[in-house]
Amino acid sequence: MKNKILIIIAFFVISLSITAQIDRSKMPVSGPTPTINIGKPYTFQLKNGLTVLVVENNKLPRVSFSLSMDNASHAEGDKAGVSSLVATLLGNGSKTISKDAFNEEIDFLGASINFGSESGYASSLSKYTNRILELFSDAALNPNFTQEELDAEKVKLIEGIKSGENSAAAVASRVNDVLAYGKNHPYGEYITEETINNVSLNDIESFYKDYFKPNNAYLVISGDIKAKTAKKLISKAFKKWTPSTISISANLTPTDLESSEIDFIDMPNAVQSELAIMNLAQLKMADEDHFSALIANYILGGAFGSYLNMNLREEHAYTYGARSSLSRNKRQVAQFIASTKVRNMVTDSAVVEMLKEIKRIKTTPVSDEDLKNAKAKYLGSFIMALENPRTIASYAVNIKTQKLPENFYETYIAKINAVTKEDIQRVANTYFKLDKARIVIVGKGSEVANALENISFDGKKIPVKYFDKYANAIEKPVFEIPIPDGVTAATVMQKYIDAIGGKEKLKNVKSVVVTAKGEMQGMTFDLETKTTADNKFAMDLKMAGNSMSKQVFDGEKGYMVMQGQKMDIPATELKSYKAASYPFPEMHYQIDSISLEKIEIVDGKKAFAIKVSKNMTNFYDMESGLKIKQVTTTPMGEQALGFENYKEIEGVQFPYLYKQAFGPQSVEFIVSEIKINSGIGKNDFK
Repeated sequence: MKNKILIIIAFFVISLSITAQIDRSKMPVSGPTPTINIGKPYTFQLKNGLTVLVVENNKLPRVSFSLSMDNASHAEGDKAGVSSLVATLLGNGSKTISKDAFNEEIDFLGASINFGSESGYASSLSKYTNRILELFSDAALNPNFTQEELDAEKVKLIEGIKSGENSAAAVASRVNDVLAYGKNHPYGEYITEETINNVSLNDIESFYKDYFKPNNAYLVISGDIKAKTAKKLISKAFKKWTPSTISISANLTPTDLESSEIDFIDMPNAVQSELAIMNLAQLKMADEDHFSALIANYILGGAFGSYLNMNLREEHAYTYGARSSLSRNKRQVAQFIASTKVRNMVTDSAVVEMLKEIKRIKTTPVSDEDLKNAKAKYLGSFIMALENPRTIASYAVNIKTQKLPENFYETYIAKINAVTKEDIQRVANTYFKLDKARIVIVGKGSEVANALENISFDGKKIPVKYFDKYANAIEKPVFEIPIPDGVTAATVMQKYIDAIGGKEKLKNVKSVVVTAKGEMQGMTFDLETKTTADNKFAMDLKMAGNSMSKQVFDGEKGYMVMQGQKMDIPATELKSYKAASYPFPEMHYQIDSISLEKIEIVDGKKAFAIKVSKNMTNFYDMESGLKIKQVTTTPMGEQALGFENYKEIEGVQFPYLYKQAFGPQSVEFIVSEIKINSGIGKNDFK
């Protein structure tokens, strides 16, 4: 024991001595620049044209297979979406094994297999290499496309399209591509319900036969596997994969604008603006500018500490984040894009600040410190990414498909470190084109359009053009609709009450029970709400029979249960519960406490916006008088609830479709049953 104590004391003394010798006033000297060696892959090619690259890595007992086709991009025309459907149908078993048996075995092995329309990936513990490769190759070479599966995937895809129609982010993604490339370009075309419905099972099979081919295919195997073993297994698994001529679409060449402009798309329901500044760029990975452009974009908008983010987020608090990217493309025109999401009221200011930062990197040399930090942070991410087998796979394929030198990644760090301030300014002026910038904004026109039309930069006013949600040019919309003479909050409420049945009939309704079912991202929800005329409310949202969220209010107090955790309704929220817990809250509104704010377009209909409280606004169809939307402001952002498909029950109109939107997510609830004056138990509000 004494010897152990002496050893501990000795180490303590030595540590004190070492600490005393460190001069903490000086920054430690950097070590030598590390070199990257991803391992020169063992490469061979099957007779059918499949190129195989094997990267041995025995650090972990795992192996991965990454399959990709180096096909040219191709337009899908009136069947846009066929590739998306192929991607979802591949990997659903094969002609020799059912979908359920296939998935169960993958789960049992703790493996993963997934496919794109022209790619695939599988990974597992190395001891299961033989079996996982059998399953992977079988699914890839013998897909079992069925009408039943196609119909199911079409429904899911169409649901996604519909849910995105009222999403500013989804609309922005679509119009950005269309305006940059054109609707007939592979990068500009978009999926619609019509194009999805045009896709037949024969189209799925034809696409697979045309593009899922070994001719331009690369299979990278990385992990705990010997090259000779890999060659033997791959030769057996993929030898029956037959090659054929691959179709190539006409190569459309998009062009930049002659001069900068703002392209505005009105989304009346947008709670914030989607903003993008972009231009086309001719840049490939093999170009000399590749490394300089990487760091230039990183400094401008590629990292948290970038020019754009520090300005818009940290200095002005306009957004949670602003980013930029500069893509590479060996066959098509690439793109530079700087983007963010900002509050409506600061949209015009955000545009100007983004333009200032782009101008800054073009005209003002980056500081030594910013350049040094950008290189260090970028290389840190680069080196960390090497731990991922899929990264190693993509690097190996890049060398082959991008016509890169064999030592491209081995010299990567040295080439990044060689980038100079002059290089940054040069590539910024080459690829960030302020004079030809397309500024695309999707937002609420009534709140932002007038300010946008007054934006000037560098002494020049930037013209504004208007487009619809599908990037069709339109005339400037009418954003402010005058309220007709004689219309007040009281008349709007009266019209609504009359529209749903009239005051006398509504007085006879003592309770309402609504049962509905919803679906989102493949998950099914059951919803039940109960309200009473004496101001009681209960709601239970279930999934697979288990309660996910429950709320109970007895007229004075209540509680909420989320994921099994129960809490009392906060005192600050009791007032809103008291105001909204009736079957027909409008019957109890105090007219002098609500206000008619304006007229807005809601899903193509003119609607009166009635501000009910500080955090809630209801929208009533001008023509029918029915309530069609309710918007609530919460700490998590705005939530919108839509009301559609009204039907009469015992002389009273009720909506049979609810559309709940929270951020980019949305779910539709279809009502299956409504009970009036029945279905309420004595314990429902306890």
